[in-house]
Amino acid sequence: MELTDKVVLVTGAGGGIGASIALKFSQSGAKVVVADVIEEFSLNTVSRIMEQGGEALAVTVDVSQISSVEEMVKKILDKFGKIDILINNAGITRDNLLLRMRDEEWDKVININLKGVFNCTKAVVRPMMKQRKGKIVNIASIVGIIGNAGQSNYAASKGGVISLTKTWAKEFASRNINVNAIAPGFIRTKMTDKLSEQIREKINQQIPLKRFGEVEDVANLCVFLSSDEANYITGEVIKLDGGMAI
Repeated sequence: MELTDKVVLVTGAGGGIGASIALKFSQSGAKVVVADVIEEFSLNTVSRIMEQGGEALAVTVDVSQISSVEEMVKKILDKFGKIDILINNAGITRDNLLLRMRDEEWDKVININLKGVFNCTKAVVRPMMKQRKGKIVNIASIVGIIGNAGQSNYAASKGGVISLTKTWAKEFASRNINVNAIAPGFIRTKMTDKLSEQIREKINQQIPLKRFGEVEDVANLCVFLSSDEANYITGEVIKLDGGMAI
């Protein structure tokens, strides 16, 4: 996909899926804003992009705080003058069974995973509306569709992201802004690599393709949905789960 001169903001891009997304956009010609709550992580991703000859800006942000998000957007506009693409990827887990879940575990996940998406989109969509063009991709989860024991907070946050995606697709369509979501299943990351062989095999038995996805799978889909090839796609939630939720 050709995204030369496009400016893309990727939240939670300090590592894992977010870093892969940022690198893929850079390889497609975009100027990448790498946003993360930990400065060291965002700088590391920027270094990787620059080593490949790309252009990137590191920004430290707490997506749960609107003041932090607005400051981030101002920095981006001062630097690049526009934001063409927003990838709402920042998210956390604080798993626990409902009867054991503490208020702070619920609040933390909702504030980052759901309110963070609300904050970032609200701040970024204003300049997009003035441009009368933009692409927003929200990273949800298959858990937001099918649920998962021990993840009441995470499932609720990702289910909320899916609902916001459909709502915003309707709100922003008149300004030529596409809003879509990706619902990944089990993706191979450092976190899933820590699972025992027995647990991985049990999970694979639930997946028709019999394997975990790769971070590049998510990145490739993000780039496609952000390209002109996807101009007539909006309000969709694309499952990226190897057939797990068929």
